[in-house]
Order: sequence, then C-alpha cells, then structure tokens
Amino acid sequence: MNEVPNSTAPPTAAPPDPLVQPVLTDNTVPAAPLLPPQSAAETAAARAAMVARLEKSGELGRGPVREALLALPREVLLPHAYVRVSGPGADPIDWRLLDGSHPDDRQEWLELIHSDESILLQRDREPLDALPRGPVTGGHMTSMSTYTPATVEALQAMELGSGQRYLELGPGPGVSLALAAAITGPGLATGVERDGHMAAFAQRNLDHLGVGAEVIEGDALEGHEARAPYDRIHSGIGVPCVPVPWVEQLAPGGRLLTTLATRTPSWPGHLLVTRTTAGTVEAVLRGRPRGYRPLLGYRWLTALDHRARIKADPGTARSTPLAPPPDDAYGFWLAAAYLAPGVVRDFQAETMTIVAPEDDSWAVTGPGNGTVRVHGPRDVWAELEDLHARWEQAGRPERYRVDLRDSSGGQHVTSGAGPKTLSWTLPPLAAVPRQTP
Repeated sequence: MNEVPNSTAPPTAAPPDPLVQPVLTDNTVPAAPLLPPQSAAETAAARAAMVARLEKSGELGRGPVREALLALPREVLLPHAYVRVSGPGADPIDWRLLDGSHPDDRQEWLELIHSDESILLQRDREPLDALPRGPVTGGHMTSMSTYTPATVEALQAMELGSGQRYLELGPGPGVSLALAAAITGPGLATGVERDGHMAAFAQRNLDHLGVGAEVIEGDALEGHEARAPYDRIHSGIGVPCVPVPWVEQLAPGGRLLTTLATRTPSWPGHLLVTRTTAGTVEAVLRGRPRGYRPLLGYRWLTALDHRARIKADPGTARSTPLAPPPDDAYGFWLAAAYLAPGVVRDFQAETMTIVAPEDDSWAVTGPGNGTVRVHGPRDVWAELEDLHARWEQAGRPERYRVDLRDSSGGQHVTSGAGPKTLSWTLPPLAAVPRQTP
C-alpha cells in the first residue's frame, strides 16, 4: 500500500485504463519473479506464527481474512525491504536494503515481512526490478506495505466476501489486494496505483501468485469507472475529504473505507461510507489510533523541529482544570484535529506535549497534577480546555456523521442534532497541489 500515494484534485477526464506491464529495455516478456529460497515449511510456519499472534491480540477473528492470511505467500509480494539505520531527525537518512533471496539477509527479512511493522519498499519512486542489496544513503520512502494489523482491521471492517467486486486505491505492492482477491475470487479485485514502477512490480508478483487481481496505473482519486460499480472500495491513502468518483462507483449495499487525513498525524479518522440497497449514502467517521498516510502533496505538521526548544524552555506554568485526556478518547482527539487546527502532538515527549508549529506555540502538561506550561502567542491548552468542555456537553461523541450530499460540494461533519453539537466542514481536495501519474 502506498506510503506517499496518489495525486490530488480529480481530473476533468478519466485516466487511461491499461493493465501496466514492466517496461524492459530488450522488449522481452518479463519472467515470473523467483521465489526466495526458503522451504515451504519455513514460510508456512512464519505465516502461522503471524496469524497466531494476531489472534492472540484480538485483532484477527475467524473467517475468510484469517484463511487468506494463512494461505497467501506474502514473500512473493515483498521480496525485499528497506530498514532504516539512522535515528529520528537524520538528514540524509541511512538505509539498508534486505534482499530476501540472499542467505545473509534471509532470516531477518523473513521475520520482518511477517511482523507487525510496515515494510518499506521504494525510495523516491525508483524502479524496482534490480535494487542493490546493502547500505544506501538519502531519499525518502514513497511506497510501503501497511503493517498487517491495519490491513486486517480494514478487510474485516468491510465484511469482504466471495463474489464481491473489490477496488483497492493505492495498493502499493499488493498485499491487501491479494488477500482481497483470495476472498472475492479471481477477476473481481482491482487496484489503482499512481506509480508506474510499483504498479508493474505488483502486477508481476500478483500474476506469479495466480490470485486473479489486476493493477491499473492511474489516479486513485478517480477510482476506476470501467469496472464500476464496486461492492467494496478500500483506500490505502489518506484523503482530506471523499472524492466524488469513489461514492459514485459504490454499488447498492456497498461499503467504502478510507482514512480522513488531517494536518496532524496524531489523530486520524476512519470513514466508513455505505450505500443502502435503496441507494441512500450514509457515512460515519470515527477517531482511531492509526491510519494511512495522506496522498502525495499533502503536508503534515510536525513537532520535531521544536523538540529541542521545548526541552530548553517548556513555558510558563499555570493551573488547569483539564487533566490530560486519555489517548483512547478518540472522539475528542479527532475533533481537536479540526477544531483546534494547526496543532500536533509529540508522542516522544515525557509528558503530553501539544505544539502549534506555525504559531511557535506549545503546551506541556505538568509538573504535577492540575498544572500545564504554555509558551508562545497561542495558548493551545486553553483551546483544548474549551473544546473538551464542548465535547462533554455534546455527549462525549466517539463517532460523527458526515453529509456527502451537499449540493455546494462541501462535506459536513456533525456529532448529532441540537445547539450543543460539534460540527465542522472537511477541507476540499483542491487544497492539495495536483500531481499527475
């Protein structure tokens, strides 16, 4: 699934609809990728251990997703992986590429691709046919396979079943697409991938597996009208609002799941859109502890540049009636991403630290109970105090309704009816600079 995926505002014309194949300099048909030289027993044992771990944690239940995880040889889709060597804040970054076919890398690589970590696959949109093993410096990751618990959560939430038409937006190397194809059956699962190198890489490996999934190179924000409507649509890219084509391509009885990207990576939202058999569209937004990274061109806020200054001067202490809200108060933190705009949390700090980097302001909880230290022209903690009071008055909502039908084009979020409801409007896709495939 793409780590820094697709483009921005929908184009006026539909994207081309070719099945992308690898481009080779000698114009020959590419051979199927070679399986790494592990025994079948070794890889099967790794898959079984992965599934057992997910079951023990409560993240995976019985059903078709579990069976697909046990059966899918993910090593075919993830034949290599980058490992970051540099610490946080390093520039340029030092990496090491693990080659799953090399005996010196094999064990580390096998454990990594069956772990709960994201698998880093591509730097700076590079070709993926002949990556050199070993250390490399510089560049940024432009594609990864999302860590398995997030994939499991998404596929289970969509209630994917046999015979359903499935669309994956930003499939990256195709792990979730292959799992979906194993559940739906061949010929029903389609992915739309912006990066041509990744699209070709994923298609070649999927063909080798024989799961009957197809990857189209194109703009994921346009969906893929040629095979619409879809019973299930899953986006592996975070978007600030829901692209209209996605909703239009959703079949009656269908489900669409995406991350709503806010300016902060701290508090993502999961949006589940359903179309009833009568054609009515309903959308529910919930705060979650994790989500997919936003589409290419969308810029997150970061507290990293302020970390040293905050440590040197955490601010002026004052009393506060607000104890640090718990991390799992997802409904509150999701509202904060929109109604206390421009703030981000530093999760590496010793106590809760909220930063407004563009306003050179921050709040650090403590020392002791009932106190907070604030710095800068903006009292971000006072904003959170006010918002928390409003959230409690609204009934401490954990989920919000999203109206996708506004004729003006806006998508409006509300916690319910009445004068004390929390509400806001999602930012438009047009706010993100467009980048074509």
